[in-house]
Amino acid sequence: MDLDFMPSPVEDRPGLLIRDPFHFSDATLIVPPPLVGCLELFDGEKTELDLRQYLVQLTGDLQVGELERHLIETLSGAGFLHDERFEKLREEKRRTFAEAPHRAAAHAGGAYPADAGELRAMLDNYMSGAKAPALDGLVAIAAPHVSPFGGWECYKAAYGILDPAHRDRTFVVLGTSHYGEPDRFGLTRKSFATPFGEATTDVRLVDELAARTGDAVRMEDYCHAVEHSIEFQVIFLQHLFGPEIRIVPVLCGSYASSLYGGGKPEQNERVRRFLDVLGDIGAREGNRLLWVLGIDMAHMGRRYGDRFAALADHDEMLEVAERDRKRIESVAAGDADGFWEQVQQNHDDLKWCGSSPVYTFLKALPQAKGELLKYQQWNIDEQSVVSFAAIAFRQ
Repeated sequence: MDLDFMPSPVEDRPGLLIRDPFHFSDATLIVPPPLVGCLELFDGEKTELDLRQYLVQLTGDLQVGELERHLIETLSGAGFLHDERFEKLREEKRRTFAEAPHRAAAHAGGAYPADAGELRAMLDNYMSGAKAPALDGLVAIAAPHVSPFGGWECYKAAYGILDPAHRDRTFVVLGTSHYGEPDRFGLTRKSFATPFGEATTDVRLVDELAARTGDAVRMEDYCHAVEHSIEFQVIFLQHLFGPEIRIVPVLCGSYASSLYGGGKPEQNERVRRFLDVLGDIGAREGNRLLWVLGIDMAHMGRRYGDRFAALADHDEMLEVAERDRKRIESVAAGDADGFWEQVQQNHDDLKWCGSSPVYTFLKALPQAKGELLKYQQWNIDEQSVVSFAAIAFRQ
């Protein structure tokens, strides 16, 4: 289930759109409505005979061999079946990332311009009028990881409080790992290339994390190759401070064991070890670091499996906003346990996409206290809403 499935957005081609968020395959398929039910048969247990029987019942025709072959070959050719072709595609992409000299900008030309001048003009426009207030003791900011054009007001609020004095910090960027293994952390030593240039990864700190936390981390995690939650923070930091910033990019997998099984995330030995080491580094490095949390919050509406169409700041989303703000209050108070208790309720029916980086930060810097700068809801499509915020943390 590592593929994305969604209704076709192409008006004259209805059906189910399938694509690979990992980019092991660059193909996109639209399965026509009558054939969507066939996909349930590709479960590793059903046989081609089961598929043939389904197609005969569907078409009323015994001669379905050509249709059967076409469906199997199309799915396999796209890299959407767990077969030898998929294994080959996956291995090639993982090897290419491992051997690459840097982490390439995966979302340039899509979520933001690939041309440096156009990107600078866009961010200049978004950040226009931002003025850094006097915030003594600033240790961290939380910003969205939604597309910049959707969340620019919160990006502006978060990055607008940074000033030139922060230029020489190493930015520890805690991003949501949308595709990574639960209860694990993804690291990379690679620099992050963007249209502005290359942001340097602080290899010393990355190596320390890897050496001291063992199997809690996945080193050179391929998820970095496709993940946007850190990339978007890097372009805003480079826009403020120039391309050669120093970063420690950390992808935080979901705390699924705790969310669905109960208990605190650190009851998992790997999670506990990572949080302890990250906290040690934070205490030792002090104000040489500035932490950046790339997080979104609630995901509501049809796109995210809810039975209602969500409209930002209306109807059901008013209650969502109230619950979001209660969680943010716990985050701002540095109350990691209170925050996590709220996340665990109903197995996080708000679907906060950022709870693991938030909890990780609160445990690593337990003395940090936050201030909400801006809260926002945005319709990512006509029936679905994402919420996010800008938060400043002081020691």
